[in-house]
Amino acid sequence: MTEILDARTDVGAVTLKVGDLDGMTDYYSRGIGLSVLEAEGDRVTLGRLGVPAVVLEHTPLLKHAPSTAAGLFHTAILFDEQSALASSVYSVAQHFPSSFTGSSDHLVSKALYFDDPEGNGVELYWDRPREQWGWENGRVAMATNYLDPNGFLRENLTDPDALDGAAAVGHVHLKVGDIATAQQFYVDTVGFEVTAEYGTQALFVSAGGYHHHLAMNTWQSRGAQGRWPALGLGEVTIELPTDEERGALGARLTSRGVATRDDGRVLAFEDPWNNEIRVVVAG
Repeated sequence: MTEILDARTDVGAVTLKVGDLDGMTDYYSRGIGLSVLEAEGDRVTLGRLGVPAVVLEHTPLLKHAPSTAAGLFHTAILFDEQSALASSVYSVAQHFPSSFTGSSDHLVSKALYFDDPEGNGVELYWDRPREQWGWENGRVAMATNYLDPNGFLRENLTDPDALDGAAAVGHVHLKVGDIATAQQFYVDTVGFEVTAEYGTQALFVSAGGYHHHLAMNTWQSRGAQGRWPALGLGEVTIELPTDEERGALGARLTSRGVATRDDGRVLAFEDPWNNEIRVVVAG
């Protein structure tokens, strides 16, 4: 029987390995509007209101992996107000106009998509209230409907300079080699619950009834094997509410043959494609 992650489980900061630390810091700060929370040596942490969202690690000796490799599809940054999302989108459009890749109304959310200067996908989004989400047989209703980005800005942009509201990672979307293995690992072993599935193409999972904390797809990466060191995804952070939950997850992973490292504060392990997962206790 699968143990389910605590309903208070959330995702935290995403670490990216980058070749140009100054350029990437500029994109996430001047472009998206995150604040530099800490900068020390080859590592810069950015976020809002003291909450880290993106950690940049300077690794200039690494190269880019091919687009067909497993790894990061996008980091999704959640805004609490449509006006705050609009301010961030406007800022990226003004400073990095060529980075925009699309926009969609997903029924549960409104999302606008970008690629950062090193090709990492970025989603900026706002959630509709949970009572407006549709569910049937344990699956949430999501779609990919057209969202006019200019219309969204006209309706919601009230202050282009308002880049100081709450914003944090809402979910992380990964590229994987196959969906069956992803479900076996992230659902049957880690303990997320399936919220949406699209055959052999994509899987969405969450804790506590969110539309998704993690997603996995094979759109570009079908058949991909384990990653090797490369620019791009460094770590995905999962936040659990208590030390007991972290310990229980560690024990479950070990009992199912997943190698873990636990220093009493951080539980670390890799998924079947060598994506690094870092589990901490929130707060």
